[in-house]
Amino acid sequence: MKIALYAFDGITMFHLAAPLMVFGEVARLGLASDWETRLWSDNAASVSTAENYTLGELADPSTVDWADIVIVPSWPLSLPPIGDDLRTQLCDAHQRGAQIAGLCLGSFAIADTGLLAGRSAVTHWDRMTELRERTAQMSIDESVLYIDHGDVMTSAGTASSIDACLHIVRKHLGSAAATRVARSLVVAPHRDGGQAQYIDRPLPRAPEDRAIADVLDWALGRLHEPLTVDRLAEHAHMSRRNFIRQFQLATGATPARWVLDQRLDEARGLLETTTWSMEDISAACGFGSVVTLRQNFVTAFAVAPSAYRKQFADRSTA
Repeated sequence: MKIALYAFDGITMFHLAAPLMVFGEVARLGLASDWETRLWSDNAASVSTAENYTLGELADPSTVDWADIVIVPSWPLSLPPIGDDLRTQLCDAHQRGAQIAGLCLGSFAIADTGLLAGRSAVTHWDRMTELRERTAQMSIDESVLYIDHGDVMTSAGTASSIDACLHIVRKHLGSAAATRVARSLVVAPHRDGGQAQYIDRPLPRAPEDRAIADVLDWALGRLHEPLTVDRLAEHAHMSRRNFIRQFQLATGATPARWVLDQRLDEARGLLETTTWSMEDISAACGFGSVVTLRQNFVTAFAVAPSAYRKQFADRSTA
């Protein structure tokens, strides 16, 4: 996998370091020998970071033609419109089949290319309104940490770039590889919910936090069982209405969405690491039937469970 990472004057070192760290760990752990990331800039000379460091000997724009994935990891805080040259480079790369990604404020650059017309996007929660005003042809989803349309991807603010990059690893190498990378970097392999968790608002009180945390642990051990909102609320000793409100404050997701995400993650892991039948996996994950498993899996990952297993199964279990 060849990844081109765009650098510009004033970029923060974190926005460059996050993808370099995640993708570099793929090679360091021996998960794939052909993953390479290159920094490039408009003039192929050097850029000055927000921290007043100089990064020199960057690749030139022709690197875009080399890449399978082109990432704009941030954008100037003044949110200038994209330049004609960069717009052409990104659109040409997209046209030949490269995936285009805008992380954090990099979503603004991707929006300016027109590649998100008729699609949803996300950016840092504090600049959502400005992104929404950037183009009427694009919708904004405040409920997620990243959005992957397959060919074009955007992510939310700052640390969400790590989530997005881990998603790229998961997409191409499987969840076991992404989990190894995350574990090596001591970060969560998959965070639930969206930026609703981080927007300024009163936080839940400690007793309610503990109640929700207990429900999460309890539910994870019972994915094979019915996990209705009423049952979860009963375990938390809360009314249904109060439970839903506290759950969303704590996780950024609805109880039903969270349970579905956990079941899908469990199914993905079982497809990779076991030879269980689809019937056994659907039962273990609480889907009830193979049809329900397949419908939800295809909706979430755009691939059938059987096809996913063929691509990502641990051959030692075969």
